[in-house]
Amino acid sequence: MTSNEKKILLAQYRLQQANETYDEAVYLFAGNKNPRSIINRLYYSMFYAVLAILVYEQYTSSKHSGVLSYFNKHFIKKGIFAKEIGRTINEAFELRLSSDYGEYVEISKDQIEPFIRKAHVFINTVREYIKKKTSASGGV
Repeated sequence: MTSNEKKILLAQYRLQQANETYDEAVYLFAGNKNPRSIINRLYYSMFYAVLAILVYEQYTSSKHSGVLSYFNKHFIKKGIFAKEIGRTINEAFELRLSSDYGEYVEISKDQIEPFIRKAHVFINTVREYIKKKTSASGGV
């Protein structure tokens, strides 16, 4: 298996993680479960999509903030993705951080509801980008 084929498989795996995690969020939302759990799943669905992109980059980080910083600098600021895409994952990250680690922080279903659609758009946008990238390089 070539290096390019390995990258394609890993990117597909990361996109599968993104889809599964998104589906979990939708399931939790429909079941009127804790908004903290829902925003966690929505954020991670987008984060896995970003990791799919990073398969093709010469960058690694063990920190979410590092991954997001790289994504914003190399994909949002350069206009590869719309600014709204960057805002979506950054806002979800902040909500997840405050709800997971803040003391006495409560978030409402109304606060997270827009992220259901936004995360779906985010993942699909990344999927299309990767599809174009791999077809241009002779992959998928």
